[in-house]
Amino acid sequence: RKVSRYLQWAQSSGTGPLDCRRTLCFGSLGAWAGEAELCKESDEVVLRTKDADDLRFPFVWLRDNCQCSACFHQDSQSRTIDLESFDINSKPKLVKVVGNKIHITWLDGHISDYDFEWLKERSFQSHSQESWLTSMYRLPRKTWTAQSFNKILTRYKFSDVLKSDAVLYNWLVSLATYGVSIVEDAPAESTTVRQLAERVAFIRRTHYGEEFSVRAKPGTTNVAYLSANLQLHTDLPYYNYKPGVNLLHCLVQTESDGGSNLLTDSLAVADWLKTDFNSSYQALTQTVVDWNDIGQEDGNYFHSIHRAPVICEDRFGEIERINFSQPQRDSHFNVPLDKVKLWYKAMDKFTKAIMSNDYCVTYKMAEGEILTFDNIRLVHGRKKYDDSGNSIRHVIGGYLDWDEIWSRIRVLKNV
Repeated sequence: RKVSRYLQWAQSSGTGPLDCRRTLCFGSLGAWAGEAELCKESDEVVLRTKDADDLRFPFVWLRDNCQCSACFHQDSQSRTIDLESFDINSKPKLVKVVGNKIHITWLDGHISDYDFEWLKERSFQSHSQESWLTSMYRLPRKTWTAQSFNKILTRYKFSDVLKSDAVLYNWLVSLATYGVSIVEDAPAESTTVRQLAERVAFIRRTHYGEEFSVRAKPGTTNVAYLSANLQLHTDLPYYNYKPGVNLLHCLVQTESDGGSNLLTDSLAVADWLKTDFNSSYQALTQTVVDWNDIGQEDGNYFHSIHRAPVICEDRFGEIERINFSQPQRDSHFNVPLDKVKLWYKAMDKFTKAIMSNDYCVTYKMAEGEILTFDNIRLVHGRKKYDDSGNSIRHVIGGYLDWDEIWSRIRVLKNV
């Protein structure tokens, strides 16, 4: 009866054959209600249902994604077809619907079965692809300004993050969405940052080590280890693959009026610049800057160099990374002479905006708080402070990589 109703609907709606030769097979009772067609002119299998748009799958993609044990290793979720011998011109001989599966017999005799829902999740329709990309690949980011900062700032207890997968997931999603979050009530121990990092994956090592201790140090080669004002910056712009997230654990906070952290969402500033001063935005996305770090940490000498614009876009025009650090911007500026002044004018607009009261917020960490933030999105700094008596400001930091965070988010989401 379902087949009959489908035929009646097809006739009444004027749904006729595609502009191609086709082989039809209708879904059975109690299973997927629709038809599977071979469209030989476009080399596609077309799945048609009453209540949805056609789903079209190229022959070559279907053959490449056969789920049988000879073509796909289920335990590792990995394709095992030998690409060297793979025939990109493979064509089906027959397609039919068996329950909720699409059954294909290929001309060479190979047989493939595809679950309908599995195929639907991999639809080539643009809205389906967009839905998957924003739910599984990267979560949409939401920008904020100084005015909205207190509304978007989330807090999670350290013990809850360590014990509860749900809390861990919520913290990481907040971090991915807004670029900043607070983990509070953390124990005053030197290993706390490592515990938090290893709850996600593992701590990221740089030439400053794994954990790094931020205290005023005489004779330091790192301006972060001074008690003076620390300008807004992103950490390690001289790394080709720089750490994605900062974890700053406040063990001891200064009793002086200073020591507050400064934070700005560079994405919000970049959006403003792109809209109101597009030529400046283009200058900061197209002009390659030299970033470097020369020095030593505990006897380990380093000389790191990376070349990249201040605002880095991906191939789709989305911002994927911000590089910003006055101390780490090299005096070598390997650009055409006529581009130098244009870049400085654009940089001036961007710098004034990220430091303005419209975008920049001041936040003084309490002892036991871990300030976590996106190092490829936010710029951060610190106001100068005076150490006195037993109040010696001490922060322990560490890094996480976004690849590991995204992996953890996906795993937790599927639990």
